[in-house]
Amino acid sequence: MTASVGPTTFDAAGDEPEFKSLCDQARDLAENGHLTRAAQVYEQVVEGGSRRYLPMAAMGLAVVRHDMGEVAAARAAARQAIDTGHPEYAPRAAYHLALSYEQEGAAEQAAAAWRAVLDSGHSRYAPAAHHGLAKLAEDRGDTAAAEDHWRQALDGAAPDIAAEAAHDYAARLLARGRADEAAEVIRRGLELREDPGLRLLLGAVHVEHAISAFGAVVAEAETDPEGGGARVAPEVAGGAVELLARLLAVRGDTVSAEGVWDSGLRHRDPATAAEVRARLRRGFLAPEPGPADAEDGRGADEPEAWWEPYVEAAVAQGSAPMLTGELFVALNQMYTHLALPLAQGESRAGELLRALEDAVRTPSEYVWGRALHDDFRERLRLAAGTGADVLPEGWPDQG
Repeated sequence: MTASVGPTTFDAAGDEPEFKSLCDQARDLAENGHLTRAAQVYEQVVEGGSRRYLPMAAMGLAVVRHDMGEVAAARAAARQAIDTGHPEYAPRAAYHLALSYEQEGAAEQAAAAWRAVLDSGHSRYAPAAHHGLAKLAEDRGDTAAAEDHWRQALDGAAPDIAAEAAHDYAARLLARGRADEAAEVIRRGLELREDPGLRLLLGAVHVEHAISAFGAVVAEAETDPEGGGARVAPEVAGGAVELLARLLAVRGDTVSAEGVWDSGLRHRDPATAAEVRARLRRGFLAPEPGPADAEDGRGADEPEAWWEPYVEAAVAQGSAPMLTGELFVALNQMYTHLALPLAQGESRAGELLRALEDAVRTPSEYVWGRALHDDFRERLRLAAGTGADVLPEGWPDQG
């Protein structure tokens, strides 16, 4: 970042062409990756007693030393540039020093450097300093001071700084539940520069407004009407529950999302609860046709599939990808147990039996494994027609 600077007392020492040439040489070396040599040339200027080119050389040396990973030396050079009071290079050096301390997490030193930027009176760097001080104030919990710095960072800032400050500030406002204020900050940022990050946050603001609207419908549906019956039509209440839960999950609040689903499933109005369950189960495998005298279309003599509670819970908790991953891992393990002896042409009965046992026991390590084993036990008992268990207790892990 550069700025044109008019005549100052730093020009009084004359042109000093040899020092100007050295600064140009050092800059070219640095731009071409010759950092060590650039640092040496900048040091010649710093130690040469040039009043006019000392600020430029010290600032250049600070940048080069930082790029070389010599943090202490870079900071010493930056302070030397700051001490010159030069109207351009002193605030630039303070800016560089503040960023260095921010990266290290040294809040007090970073704040002092940002204040040095403000003290320089350079308007171009002031918004960045206010941005830095706003973040530091937020981190220490001083929201009042932070908001003052946020406002000054946004007022009259260069477009790139304004967009970054608006993004940071709006994100913090959203995290505090102040969506309307966040929207206003985003609007101000977008007036100065189009920014995809701000557009994304604007979408998040709309999500928060939608969550609020759907939450109001759900709350109304849960209100106990004086005359009995449903206060909100089941399809409206069910739709609000689904949309609220899914948006909460998108926001990352899976605990609240699960709670919304659970409350909807336990709604005192059976029709509303059935609507919520139908929406939760959207896309599930349809059961085989049976006597259709149950509210959800399931046959009266048709039991729920053993896996359905786990799928329902996964959808409500936003953990369906995890459950899917578990199922594919288990399938891969079972396939390996069975396919390996087949591929090797195994013919020994004991080895083949062991492979079958390993495959059948694979689900046992998962939460849903016991339900699968119990379901098979029950189906085998019904198929035998004896009314008694065919398998021993603890099968397949213990028998």
